[in-house]
Amino acid sequence: MNLAEQLRVGTTKSHSMAENVSFVKSFLGGVVDTKSYRKLVANLYFVYVAIEEQMLANKLHPAIEPIYFPELNRKQSLEKDLCYYYGNNWKDQIAASDATQIYVRRINEIGLNQPELLVAHAYTRYMGDLSGGQILKKIAQNAMHLEEHEGTAFYDFESIKDDKEFKSIYRNQLDVIPVTTNQVSDIIAEANIAFTLNMKMFQELNSSLIKIMIMLLINAVGSLKLNTKIFSK
Repeated sequence: MNLAEQLRVGTTKSHSMAENVSFVKSFLGGVVDTKSYRKLVANLYFVYVAIEEQMLANKLHPAIEPIYFPELNRKQSLEKDLCYYYGNNWKDQIAASDATQIYVRRINEIGLNQPELLVAHAYTRYMGDLSGGQILKKIAQNAMHLEEHEGTAFYDFESIKDDKEFKSIYRNQLDVIPVTTNQVSDIIAEANIAFTLNMKMFQELNSSLIKIMIMLLINAVGSLKLNTKIFSK
């Protein structure tokens, strides 16, 4: 099997596990809390800044050059979304979560020491964005009552006219990367690490979502008690 196919097969279990994280399941089910979502956007910003800085720094590396596509970059689109959710001073309001900091450190570490492993992180994030982006965009728009160009710039790849064709090109480029059998194994292992790091980030958001739901429940119960007292007088 070629690298593209090995990556797909080798991350099947991790992909399934990621989809079953409560935050992701809630999102796919159309339950999207704005506070949790904007925190996700903030965390993704730090992740993509790290990926894109390391990809740029290593763009001439034999393993990176074939898949170095600046049109995939998400930093600017995430900045637009952060401005929408937090306002013009968004930089002063966001901070990477604990799980995000671990994720970013991992990307920077391999960028410096094993650049070929960046293939795993680029594949995991960008191909996922292209594959499910438009579906997730619609879910976010419907759940948060967003207009067409409000808060979902992350999902818009303006420089890519045909997602399906581009993914085919990307997979072909993966297959021309000059890597050894051991390096292929390492890249697949790193892709599974990337999925795990994403899951940890989502699990944090799930914790925040649970807290919000508990507070809403407490407020609802309190309101119910108050109404009961009013009507009982």
